[in-house]
Amino acid sequence: MSASEFAIDVRSVTKKFDDRTVVNDIAMQVRPGEIYGFLGPNGSGKTTFLRMLCGLLTPDGGSGQCLGFDFRRDTPEIKKRVGYMTQRFSFYEDLTIEENLGFIAKLYEIPERKTAVEKSLERLGMVERRRQLAGTLSGGWKQRLALSACLIHEPQLLLLDEPTAGVDPKARRDFWEEIHKLAADGLTVLITTHYMDEAVRCHRLAYIAYGNLLARGSVDEVVKTANLTTWEVTGPELPVLAEKIRGQPGVEQVVAFGTTLHVSGRDAAQLRESVSPWMTGAYRWQQIESGLEDVFISLMETARDNFS
Repeated sequence: MSASEFAIDVRSVTKKFDDRTVVNDIAMQVRPGEIYGFLGPNGSGKTTFLRMLCGLLTPDGGSGQCLGFDFRRDTPEIKKRVGYMTQRFSFYEDLTIEENLGFIAKLYEIPERKTAVEKSLERLGMVERRRQLAGTLSGGWKQRLALSACLIHEPQLLLLDEPTAGVDPKARRDFWEEIHKLAADGLTVLITTHYMDEAVRCHRLAYIAYGNLLARGSVDEVVKTANLTTWEVTGPELPVLAEKIRGQPGVEQVVAFGTTLHVSGRDAAQLRESVSPWMTGAYRWQQIESGLEDVFISLMETARDNFS
């Protein structure tokens, strides 16, 4: 393996389907033991990028390494060292948890399959449910089974594609606790998510929209680089106010947050000038630090759809 300091170190990664570019000249560097969040709207190219990294899709362009191997030439070696958890539950529902794990262990040609299955059952607390049919599991337990299957061959890199979609808050929290334990032990994790509370639990982030990389860095770096000014507004009939100020010069977004509005824009002076007529009277305006969600909504609304 290469002595590269990065578990993932790729550049100019590109993929086209017909005339549409779904991943456009993307570069990414992820350190060993890092939890790297990959965010963006549906159809932005996240899943396509993950599939290229682990050799399930062939890129049209790009170079670099994944786990020290050339990510275009050495896909068989990379596949052996990667655990990939897809968006959809993809295990045999008429087999038990134990039988599903045994089948996966056989696919990976693990020498001591029974030992590997037992370790997987113990790792995520599934010993007592080992004989339960996969099809009868709740969303949270299906998630545990999928994660266990990803880990059974002791991979160096986990690729997780929206792994917490459709599970309850406790299952999501337990899942993230496990991910942080794995990362602390040196496992590298690249995870796609739509949840902002999950994004802030990542060490670093990248935001992609319609195939283009728009932002990357730590949460603080992403927020700072966006240079977004945000006002929090409280008062009566906020939906009426929102309609009045939406579309004004400098007003890029007006979003309801509970009993308040967040009004944001990149041109601070123009934004304030446009909303100043409503800054008196019953409304209370307070400038606040832009949050990650404010930034991502702004990025999404300013990105150009590659279907057009």
